[in-house]
Amino acid sequence: MLEVKGLEAGYGGCQVLFGVDLRIGPGEVVSMIGRNGMGKTTTIKAIMGVVKPRKGEVSFCRQSLHHLPAYKVARCGIGLVPEGRQIFPNLTVEENMVATATKGEWTLHRVYELFPRLRERRTNLGNKLSGGEQQMLAIGRALLTNPKLLILDEATEGLAPLIRSEIWRCMAMLKRQGQSILVVDKNVDALIDLGDRHFIVEKGRMVWSGDSAQLTRAGDIRQRYLGV
Repeated sequence: MLEVKGLEAGYGGCQVLFGVDLRIGPGEVVSMIGRNGMGKTTTIKAIMGVVKPRKGEVSFCRQSLHHLPAYKVARCGIGLVPEGRQIFPNLTVEENMVATATKGEWTLHRVYELFPRLRERRTNLGNKLSGGEQQMLAIGRALLTNPKLLILDEATEGLAPLIRSEIWRCMAMLKRQGQSILVVDKNVDALIDLGDRHFIVEKGRMVWSGDSAQLTRAGDIRQRYLGV
């Protein structure tokens, strides 16, 4: 579904990514793991067209995304839950979600069933929500684009334990429904339970990849690259 080959990207004169390779198949949950500042978010931005790749190729459903602007990448069927949530502060919960919604299986009613708290807060402005509510809203907004691939960048960062559990429950449910997911998070144990395959990023390079069983056994790799 998504294939990244030899991706190089950066900001100004600073190169961040050095030949990144990544692959996600239909219905797979794949994680990118690594310490802060290793290039995970830059990889996502390059996939989405927010950062222009310098070299390499990004294709989605056999279509090249090379040099496409971000809005056209999104229209190809990639839904993004960005780092920091980036909720529209002066729109209500419901307005945030319908602003970019497309027709499909995911509807407002279905999102409200997934996150009942959003129904209760549907008339509140985005800047009046808690961090956990904003994260639910960011996920709901992405789902309402009815994506073929859902990307979550730092999905549970800074959230209370109960909210983190709710987000992991949501992702597990999406996986059971066959949703393809690329997720960045620091909770390695939760990613092992959820994910099919995992990629470790170190200084802009993919230094290890494997399935959950392999990552569970790779204690030396986790210590070396993740510090866990």
